[in-house]
This record gives sequence, C-alpha cells and structure tokens, in this order.
Amino acid sequence: MNAVSSCHIPVLLAEVLQWLDPKPGQLVVDGTLGGGGHALAIAQRLAPTGKLIGIDLDPAALESAAARLTGLPVALVHGNFADLPEILRQFGIPAVHGILLDLGMSSLQLADPNRGFSFTQDGPLDMRFDPTQGEPAWRLVNRLSAKNLANLIWRYGQDRYSRRIAQAIVAHRQREPITTTGQLAAIIHACVPRRRGDRIDPATRTFQALRIAVNAELDTLQKALKQLPDCLLPGGRLAVISFHSLEDRLVKQAFAGDNRLQVLTRRPIRPTQTEIEQNPRCRSAKLRVAQRGPQSPH
Repeated sequence: MNAVSSCHIPVLLAEVLQWLDPKPGQLVVDGTLGGGGHALAIAQRLAPTGKLIGIDLDPAALESAAARLTGLPVALVHGNFADLPEILRQFGIPAVHGILLDLGMSSLQLADPNRGFSFTQDGPLDMRFDPTQGEPAWRLVNRLSAKNLANLIWRYGQDRYSRRIAQAIVAHRQREPITTTGQLAAIIHACVPRRRGDRIDPATRTFQALRIAVNAELDTLQKALKQLPDCLLPGGRLAVISFHSLEDRLVKQAFAGDNRLQVLTRRPIRPTQTEIEQNPRCRSAKLRVAQRGPQSPH
C-alpha cells in the first residue's frame, strides 16, 4: 500500500458506486478528486471505453492521484468544479452520465502540516485548497475586525463562543501577528472551556469557519448546484457528499427546488457503523443523489 492509499479512505464508496452506477463507455466527472479513491473505483468501471474527468483545485492532490490512476481512462484538470460547463466545453463534451462532489478537505490535506488545515499539528496558517491563489487564513485573522471575525466564526462555524474567540484573536495580534496553526489553536484553547466528555475540540469550529471563508466554499457550492444539472445527460445523476449542516442544507434545498432534477434520496445516506469504526472522519458524512429529468441539456 502506497502513501496515498494508506492515508486516503474514500467515504461512502459502496454507496457512491451503487447510486452513480458507472458503466463501461460512460462519461463521469469527479469534481473533487482529492486522493483519488472514488475516482479509482469509478474509472475501473468505466474502462476501457469510458472516461472519468477528475477536477481539483489542489495541484498536490492532482499529482498524487495521477500516480494512483495510471493506466485508467482518466483526464485530470486543475480547476474548480463550479466551472464544469467550461471544462466540458474544452473537452468537446456536451454532457455526462454522472457527477460526484465530495465536499470539504481531503485526508491528504489534513495530514500535511504545511497546508494549515489541522490544529493538531503546527504549521503555516494557510488553509487554501489552491495555494497558488487567494488569501491565506493568516491574513484574514490579522486583517478582520473583531466584529467581522465573530460574524465569520458564527456564520460558518456556528460557534457560540464566536465573539469571545474573535476578541482573543484581536488582543493577541496586537502583541504579535498570528501566522501559525499552533498560535491560533492556543488562543482558542485559552479562552474557550472544554467540558469533560466533549468530543469536539474547541478549535474545530473556528478552523472550519476560516477554511470555508478562505476557499469561498459555500458560494462555490451554490454556483455549482445551479449549473451542474445542465451538465448531465437525461437520466444522469449528481451525487454530493457533505460534511456539515450548512453544505447539506444547500444541497437539499437545491435538489428539491430544481425542476431539472428528480430527488432519489429522500433522506441523506449515512455511513454504516462499520465504516465509521474504520474511518472516524466519515461520521458526519451525508450523501444526497438526484437524477436529471428526460429533458435534453442545453
């Protein structure tokens, strides 16, 4: 087992294969390639005459997945899944049979301290999926006012201590800039109590909120949900795995309110207890699936 496969376990893999049901000769998009676990299983089913288009914002993810997917009918793209209509035009493909989005960060990103996603390892406070563009998290925490920081932490992290955390961040940066994950985690741990039995570290929600803000994740998802149905062939399926309520709510509402789609999963599909025991990070995952109606795409 190589380094990629040993630290990347695709979430809800059996369920994704069941609901997308990829077949030889079909065209499928993995809009969040990550470590390539889903892509590997899907591409094996599409071979030899089909194709999987794997998209990711993270150049490191593309490089790792490329090695894992060698010999399979896969085309890799450095880009954003919200730009799928343009990506398909570049390939000369009008529409596809299936699209998968596995939202949030990958295990590979979380495990690399230099990426700044984890508060358990000290490293640069970056958090960008694509480190070649955008504003890193350390700039946000050193630039925003206490009010705006509190609003950000509350909106994207739903942390009831958002004001206290924001004030502690501002007080600390008056003494020295906040540039590392270790600094930020220590600030939060010093001002937020952790009750006995709490499963969630006090820093979790703030780190989540900053990651979502840095990468404009919810705006990107909203844009994608409006455009992706037109990228599907009649009968094609869109499967989305989300990991927190903000994402899941957007997916649920978009599916229910789109007359191009038929909702196939009335309730989200959750991991089995066996999968959670094997991969605790998947415990909050929810899979929703919708199918394109009989209308032809534009």
